[in-house]
Amino acid sequence: MTRWVLHVDLDQFLAAVEQRRHPELAGRPVVVGGNGDPASRTVVATASYEAREFGVHSGMPMRLAARRCPQAVFLPADNPAYEAASEEVMAVLRGFAVVVEVIGWDEAFLQWDGDDPEALAAEVRAEVRARTGLSCATGIGDNTLRAKMATAFAKPGGVHRITAGNWFATFGTEPTGVLHGIGTKTERKLAELCIHTVAQLAESSPTAVGERLGPRMGPYYVSLGRGMGRTEMEATPWVPRSRSRETTFDVNLENWTAVLAEIRVLSARVSGDVEAEGRDVARVGVKVRYAPFLTRTRSLTLPAPTRDPAVLEAAALEVAGWFPHDRPVRLLGVRAEFTPA
Repeated sequence: MTRWVLHVDLDQFLAAVEQRRHPELAGRPVVVGGNGDPASRTVVATASYEAREFGVHSGMPMRLAARRCPQAVFLPADNPAYEAASEEVMAVLRGFAVVVEVIGWDEAFLQWDGDDPEALAAEVRAEVRARTGLSCATGIGDNTLRAKMATAFAKPGGVHRITAGNWFATFGTEPTGVLHGIGTKTERKLAELCIHTVAQLAESSPTAVGERLGPRMGPYYVSLGRGMGRTEMEATPWVPRSRSRETTFDVNLENWTAVLAEIRVLSARVSGDVEAEGRDVARVGVKVRYAPFLTRTRSLTLPAPTRDPAVLEAAALEVAGWFPHDRPVRLLGVRAEFTPA
């Protein structure tokens, strides 16, 4: 038998949950994000496939989404509902003879030893649909990276396989930025080394790449180019690594006194989330987005793990003090990073 990794990824998850509990929305363009007000300065969390046909996508400002698809139904994010739906799906996956590693609300890796992974993928998709009413795509690979990359070809609701045998035929001539784990900045740095494609990255010297991108990250990026990934899954429950709250202001904050007041409000909300989670916090971060759209983040490691609201607020205020105070602010966020579970 062969060791396989399957990447199960729920289709248009947040929008699908909303369409499931509001059947009248089936087949209609649905946009989920922020408080659901298309006139607000929030961003799209998920758009249904019907909305994506109009050019709406995750991360897009809600106002732009409303201009592109004015007939869409705009809904606020309902995280508890999505967490509950996620648990339903993960319970279905755990019913199979596989090792399940949950990596987020809407995705998980399955480790399976067998001879026909497509048959298993079909069973998984059918069972998820029958038990939850939700659709999922499944990528099949001989490791985690190839399985996850395969899922993009399986969307929506299909199955695709990528292994060592077709890795370079599929991605060899593609730009390095196509790989999960390589962002725009890294792609640009690789280009400075005359590394433009996945095949070129795979053929590069890990040492040479490490001299430009760091001794640890250089070999890692070369391994991505070669399609390398894990084959052993961890069957541990997925737990959030952090809790965060953020607010986008309809009117920019023009003075730092107002900024600090909002930081206190966000800190209190995060502290409530932390208390509900029942876990200690090791690090506190703050996000500031200046007008029109320049985003900066900073964070502070606490002297000792805690869930004391006063300590968390003081840390957030200290971090906020590190930012320039002379520009209008359109968004603020506070994040609490938990100690390892």
